[in-house]
Amino acid sequence: MTTIRRRPAARAAGLLAALAISAGALLSGLPAHADEPSGAAASTEAPKVDLVLDVSGSMRAADIQGRSRISVAQQSIGEVIDALPAETEFGIRTLGATYQGDDKAEGCKDTKQLYPVGRTDKVQAKTAVATLRPTGWTPIGLALRGAAQDLGDGPTTRRVVLITDGEDSCAPPDPCDVARELASQGINLVVDTLGLAHDDKTRKQLLCIANATGGTYTDVRTKEQLTEKVKQLVDRAGETYRVAPTKVAGTDACPGAPLLRPGVYSDREKFAEHRVYRVPVRPGEELRASVSVTPDRAVARDYGVLLLATDTAGQELVRGTDAGSGRTDVASTGVRWSAPGTGDDASASPSGTGGADDVVCLIVSNSFAAEAGVQAAPGLPVELTVDVTRASPAPDGPAMGLGRGWILLLVLTLAGLVAGLLFGWIARWRIAVWREN
Repeated sequence: MTTIRRRPAARAAGLLAALAISAGALLSGLPAHADEPSGAAASTEAPKVDLVLDVSGSMRAADIQGRSRISVAQQSIGEVIDALPAETEFGIRTLGATYQGDDKAEGCKDTKQLYPVGRTDKVQAKTAVATLRPTGWTPIGLALRGAAQDLGDGPTTRRVVLITDGEDSCAPPDPCDVARELASQGINLVVDTLGLAHDDKTRKQLLCIANATGGTYTDVRTKEQLTEKVKQLVDRAGETYRVAPTKVAGTDACPGAPLLRPGVYSDREKFAEHRVYRVPVRPGEELRASVSVTPDRAVARDYGVLLLATDTAGQELVRGTDAGSGRTDVASTGVRWSAPGTGDDASASPSGTGGADDVVCLIVSNSFAAEAGVQAAPGLPVELTVDVTRASPAPDGPAMGLGRGWILLLVLTLAGLVAGLLFGWIARWRIAVWREN
């Protein structure tokens, strides 16, 4: 029985990707159950990202390391385009970039697709961004609707990355209402927001947009931070697009919890809450599970995530934890547990029966706390990956290992004794020869 511990970012992503691949392979070999959710199937669709850039007049402000907001954004986006993965379909939409008149009604219609979502000609895309000049108003709600149309429908998650320095100046439509509208359509659209200004109204609106779609909000203060964050979001699209998580609702107790087969699942969990799921594990099989909890709004610095596997009676089988005291984009951990084989002691099985289909209860808990003024609803995004595979061969027992150790020690002792005797005889022979000569 072993526990996998992972830190956030790259290691959490690596674990989720490995488990997702094996989950897809296992799905084809498991029987379907009408009353049980199955993991999402793998897709060959390319990852899709649409970057929505605010080019309104306020982007002229020179308050980021002595440079204008638009020049910082243009340089960061250029670096992001240079680093785009080959398989990612990338597009750019602007708002407030073209209308130069004084009619607000017309200016609030100003959103257009600057570069279509698809395979990226990096020279063309960078040139299009470099020619932008801050002009008009800030129709964020209308731009989000346009971005959803740019990305189209499909089975996998699509990402919108919104970069803006202010709240919507054109409502209606209110961008929060638009985000909720898009989320309710079930089109697997996630909106990540990045704020270049730091006033409370802008922060509140961008948090609302991100929360409604399961995205993240980042308060950006430097060019390096903006570049790194956008690259990270593009990479995240590439890590998750192959498997679209199945939505599931955990319960507060094991009886009645949803029964999960191998796959990737998404849920939402309130601050300091725990959610329970059930996983069938047959004798001779190994359960591998990982969980990621994303703090998609402002949270306290101290946090923790726990993934606990128990039997149906509540006896702990294995646990994995992750904790920290700094801001992070995701907190992740995982566990592995092997069910006893059919010839093993039945009392060691999760249900204590040694039956053909035992059940393990997976409990996801978090100790995130919201900062003052931050809404608790909806809950934090949770992604749970479940895999069940043939158990790894058990290592030799301690008695056998100890016996082999004693044998090795005896062999080494005898070898040392023989080597010492030979060295002594050779030394005496050389001394005797030296005296004779």
